[in-house]
Amino acid sequence: MPVGDSMTIGSAGEHTWRYRIWQHLRATYGGPFAVVGPRETLYDKATDTPTSYEYADPDFPHFHLAGWGEGWLHMAPLIGEAVRAHRADVLLVSLGLIDLGFYTNAAQTVDNLRAFVAEARAAKPSVRMVFLPVIPNVRARTDAPFAAEVALFNELQAKAVADLDDPRSPILLASLPESYDVDHDTYDGTHPNASGEHRIAAAFAGAMHQAWGVGGEYDTSEPAAAPEPFHRSSRRRR
Repeated sequence: MPVGDSMTIGSAGEHTWRYRIWQHLRATYGGPFAVVGPRETLYDKATDTPTSYEYADPDFPHFHLAGWGEGWLHMAPLIGEAVRAHRADVLLVSLGLIDLGFYTNAAQTVDNLRAFVAEARAAKPSVRMVFLPVIPNVRARTDAPFAAEVALFNELQAKAVADLDDPRSPILLASLPESYDVDHDTYDGTHPNASGEHRIAAAFAGAMHQAWGVGGEYDTSEPAAAPEPFHRSSRRRR
């Protein structure tokens, strides 16, 4: 089950990193697997609603628990029911940027991370989780306090993962996507373009392969510089 904010739900016209990791696992994982979650749609910037099915390639399982403008604060109360209802075994989680940008400081955000873990485990004691560190966006270049909160959260998240990891319900902390560059890997300084989608998927794939032997190494020869998706105009951007 992919779990995340606007970088995970994606918007109309995109593939999303969810599509990239599905492609990768389909090519490298030796057994059957399913992508699960209570939501299916992309965010529609034209209507400011999560109602679009306009995937760049719609022929993949769209399921997820992700929302535009939603963070650990929002997902912690939802994750238990989502895991229980959809029988999720593994959570691929990319959260934190929106929290730190608008809702909570680093320490409060980690408290919500801990609540998320507790709720997920209450629903399924054996659930596995992979967390992605927060990727600093373009705001971090000019907003020093925000950049400091991002750096502090990533430190606190690493400590929380070490503290919460359990053989019965292991938690992995993926590495920051290799060579991620907001000028090259996003279309607006925050949201991933095709190159960024591949790099995020590769971070999750690498963590699962190295720690659990799931799938294989991500194929870095995949076309990271694929043509950019069409993005509708928007009245509001994050």
